[in-house]
Amino acid sequence: MQVLPIASGKGGVGKSLVATNLSIALAQAGKQVVLADLDLGASNIHLVLGLGSVREGIGTYLENPGKKINDVVIDSGYENLRFIPGDAEIPGIANIKTSQKRKLLKDLGSLDADYLIMDLGAGTNNNILDFFLYSGQGIVVTAPTLTATLNAYLFLKNAIFRIMSNSFKRNSAAWDYLDKLRQDGQSLQKVYVPKLLERMSAEDPEGFEVFERKMSLFHPGLIMNMLDDPKEGVRAQKIRRSCKEYLGLDLEHLGIIYRDHLQDVALNSRLPIIAYKPQTVLSQAIYRIADKILQQEGENTGPLDYMTLDDSYLTAELEAEIDFDARVFEMEGMLNSGALSYGDLVETIKSQQYEISQLRKENALLKKKIVSLMQDRQDF
Repeated sequence: MQVLPIASGKGGVGKSLVATNLSIALAQAGKQVVLADLDLGASNIHLVLGLGSVREGIGTYLENPGKKINDVVIDSGYENLRFIPGDAEIPGIANIKTSQKRKLLKDLGSLDADYLIMDLGAGTNNNILDFFLYSGQGIVVTAPTLTATLNAYLFLKNAIFRIMSNSFKRNSAAWDYLDKLRQDGQSLQKVYVPKLLERMSAEDPEGFEVFERKMSLFHPGLIMNMLDDPKEGVRAQKIRRSCKEYLGLDLEHLGIIYRDHLQDVALNSRLPIIAYKPQTVLSQAIYRIADKILQQEGENTGPLDYMTLDDSYLTAELEAEIDFDARVFEMEGMLNSGALSYGDLVETIKSQQYEISQLRKENALLKKKIVSLMQDRQDF
């Protein structure tokens, strides 16, 4: 079974919608798929699937020792796709115990399926990172806004720190050094990872070998969602360069997805977009990503080929141009047919102007933070 955890550094980038539609696309390809809503405390995929309220979910399974994981696996309403609901209403479910987490991961891994897709919560707490690192082929969904791309990078950085902390034995020289950094109040987020790894290698060669072995199996992919313009696709290249230079991590680009107003219509209709309008630009982008995942099925999980990685970014840029042309053509057709009025177009432009205004505010805030950090570093 291939496990695909899907995460994001922040909320609001369409992670759950990608997870749901991607699951359906893989199921339509004839694969047996299980979609697990692990956004514990904020689960909502049952609504996207049009299932309404569900009686039992992961929270029920965790709170009742007699429950088995198969007891909370239900029919999604889509052929070849089964669903494990989350539980947003059980107090404290987002902060599950380590023993519960281990049991859950073990039982999820025993499911009979071709693909297990895990929709994770937003953020970087240890539970989310451990779910993401359950497989070396996790997917990070982000959007082209500055804060979203920054949070995607920070999510991957935290994932590497999590691998690091699980590689060195407690009370070893390397572990003691990491612990000293925390005790001194120096945030690991400010540490230059390559320099830190040099220190770790010298302090604990045995633990560093364990770390390198785990990192060799870590091949996350990136999906850039909610694009409005092909030029926004360059954000993916920036994340890749940052990951390569500062984390020593190669990141594969799985594809781009344009923002589509029909997504909201589909949600209001309690239908995933891929079922509501399979021919839309957004749906076709999901199918492309599913095809890439299917092509990788059964491939060696060793280090990825650099040429393949380069090709994934070139392909994504080309797809961005093609999809943009299709999106413009679709918009023109709607205007000419009367399906979209000029009033609707004006409202769309107003909405985009508001979003641009918000992005400018975010940009100004981030610049202020960067200047402050640079000043702190100089003072240090």
